[in-house]
Amino acid sequence: MDKIRYIILCFSLMILLIGCKTINQKAGVIVEKENQKLGKFIGRSSKDLKIAMGEPDEDFKNEKGNLVLVYNTKKYGIPCERRFEINTELIVTGFVSNGCF
Repeated sequence: MDKIRYIILCFSLMILLIGCKTINQKAGVIVEKENQKLGKFIGRSSKDLKIAMGEPDEDFKNEKGNLVLVYNTKKYGIPCERRFEINTELIVTGFVSNGCF
């Protein structure tokens, strides 16, 4: 009886670990697509960004003196925040994406 429990426990743990790896792989693919999509704005003007993304929900100057444009959305009730850093020449120099898929 103990052997059967041990086999069932091992089998269950194996399925759990395989499932976690699959979810992690899918999440990695989604993050990569998001980075490719947003990376296209690097080196382009903030005007191009606003045409594609619309007006930002928030904007502020960061500690470097650069403008940061913040876009907030929700998908399936999960908040998504995209931040773009704009230099003094109004060129997109970087971005950060949190919770977006």
